[in-house]
Amino acid sequence: MNRLSIAVSRCALAAGLLCTGAFAQAETLVFVAALNPAAEVPPKNSNGTGTVQATFDTVSKQFHFVATYKDLTGPATAAHFHGPALAGANAGVAYGIKGSVESPISGDTTLTTEQAADLLSGKWYFNVHTAANPGGEVRGQLDRQK
Repeated sequence: MNRLSIAVSRCALAAGLLCTGAFAQAETLVFVAALNPAAEVPPKNSNGTGTVQATFDTVSKQFHFVATYKDLTGPATAAHFHGPALAGANAGVAYGIKGSVESPISGDTTLTTEQAADLLSGKWYFNVHTAANPGGEVRGQLDRQK
């Protein structure tokens, strides 16, 4: 092999190792939340319950979710992911659901770097709003599953 061939081979090998390393670091994380009226701030009087199951790809920052709920005081009027806030505190809307908020709700979005950091640090929650509880009737903090 001549020097040029050796240099090209080394560059190709290095590029391959870099690509392999980047893919090895990609991870799909799973998050869940149990929706209930006691988690709202302040707590609400309702029989409503629900769940959120979500995944987050750490490289593409793609966020996918499915939320279900039942037994609210009336039809849902809105649903949102909020943050940054830990349990017991309120925050603004980080990602609002567009379209129907009838259970089940599902969707995909790409998070910003800031949104991803808040999600990963446990500072995102989901809630469902009704006419009787316009600030939210059921809420759950997204918890990363190990």
